[in-house]
Amino acid sequence: MSTTDTIENTGATHSHGSHGHGSYLTSSKGLLSWAFTLDHKRIGLMYLCSVVLFFIVAGVLALGVRLELMTPAGDTFSPDTYNKMFTLHGAIMIFLFIIPSIPASLGNIVLPLMLGAKDVAFPRLNLASFHIYVIGACFLLYSLLAGGIDTGWTFYTPYSSESGTAVVSALLGAFILGFSSILTGMNFMVTIHKLRAPGMSWTKMPLIMWSMYGTGLMQILATPVLAITLLLLVLERTYGIGIFTPSLGGDPVLFQHFFWFYSHPAVYIMILPAMGVISELITVHSQKNIFGYKAIAYSSLAIAVISFLVWGHHMFVSGQSEIASAVFSFLTFAVAVPTAIKVFSWVATLYRGSIVLNTPMLYTLAFLALFTIGGLTGLFLGTLATDVHLHDTYFVVAHFHYVMMGGTFIAFLGGLHHWWPKFTGKQYNEALGRFCAVMIFLGFNVTFFSQFMLGSQGMPRRYHAYDKVSADLLPTFEMWHRTSSIGSFILGSALFIVLFYLLHSLFRGKPAAKNPWGGKTLEWQTESPPITHNFATDPVCEHGPYDFDVIEGADDHHGQAADKRG
Repeated sequence: MSTTDTIENTGATHSHGSHGHGSYLTSSKGLLSWAFTLDHKRIGLMYLCSVVLFFIVAGVLALGVRLELMTPAGDTFSPDTYNKMFTLHGAIMIFLFIIPSIPASLGNIVLPLMLGAKDVAFPRLNLASFHIYVIGACFLLYSLLAGGIDTGWTFYTPYSSESGTAVVSALLGAFILGFSSILTGMNFMVTIHKLRAPGMSWTKMPLIMWSMYGTGLMQILATPVLAITLLLLVLERTYGIGIFTPSLGGDPVLFQHFFWFYSHPAVYIMILPAMGVISELITVHSQKNIFGYKAIAYSSLAIAVISFLVWGHHMFVSGQSEIASAVFSFLTFAVAVPTAIKVFSWVATLYRGSIVLNTPMLYTLAFLALFTIGGLTGLFLGTLATDVHLHDTYFVVAHFHYVMMGGTFIAFLGGLHHWWPKFTGKQYNEALGRFCAVMIFLGFNVTFFSQFMLGSQGMPRRYHAYDKVSADLLPTFEMWHRTSSIGSFILGSALFIVLFYLLHSLFRGKPAAKNPWGGKTLEWQTESPPITHNFATDPVCEHGPYDFDVIEGADDHHGQAADKRG
């Protein structure tokens, strides 16, 4: 039996609320029924709409930045406007999109379904986390409407202490958003502990659960450090208390220590859920058991622990001691070990698998390529001798985007396409999906690989005009900047097509099968879209989440038999 036949057979039943239960989308109507719902799927869907909206805002600001850099003279926007654009692009993209994108949206939708639970452990806290997210977002958007901020998304002092822009409202927005992150992490950890289906041991959980658990651990332990730091900065600006500003007797390096103690774990708060998504996609769309389950699972926890110990590699040129820099450099290389375990296990899973090059798998392969480039270029920045030369250049910008966007964002798109038929009940246009996946991959590489060239040549980041940086290198800088800008417009165009065909599928898409991909995890046992309480009968976990060689006639609710694969 071919893979295609298997997928068609396992998902042959189209259903929209059997057993007398209504879909969660239509169980109740009205704006208030959504705004105050306790259904994790509706909350996840509201998160999804929110993060996509803020991604569009941040993306438009990014296109404005790239438009400015098409020419070296800085003749499109004023320097102040340019600074506000890249600051708000970074702040909105980090705090309102990347951090909550997978855990709060996709995680909220699928985590209880994959555990066989009816909801998360604390539904009211789950709703509160979304409301807090909206309040924090309003503060950041107010900063945009109140004239913007020009400090960079890191809010480095003394810039943030002395800037005349709307820094306080932005700081309060990020401070409030931290509470949303903490509540989400705590909720997911308790849900994983207490609400697993009968028979689902820790080693029978889908690997995305291990990633969400590690993410929750980091959110709970690291976020309060950022919250206190931002609150101290607000007090310093408001009351003139000397904490971080040198003119008031403060220490700006102290701010960097506090900020990066949170922000480096935040990098893994962003990327660890993406790794969990890839673990799911790579096994389902190659119809093969995951290679090295325990190694991938435990590496998620190892990444969570080591991530708290490497913040100092952001500060090699800050004046810290040579011994401290050497220790942080060593620990930076150490965190690459559990990450490499995941990558090699994913590649081994693909070996001799029945790979289907559909839209989710194309995003999975793109993730493997882009994240590997991002990880390997991080070695240059973790090495003391090269980091001194590459620090604050476009090399750092390119590395960051390959890890965060090439990692988290591409995995988000892959997960969105993977679970879209499940939580919407509609199938998107597969041909357009594959086309856009290829265009996004090409546009991304044109945009950011050229920035490696800029950084290696010494082009500083955050410059509004670069016509006077180096007369000899100006033609090179201009060529690579234009290349990067052209790539950004290709990338942006492809993303708008993705938005179009996903929205189109909601109104004109074909009904989705219950299990269109032939997955083995529990979310594929319920309806598409799921009923209000997820399952008509309590599911029982009788085999592992990736046992594609198991004959399912005895334990599958639909009675299909999957073919064995050697």
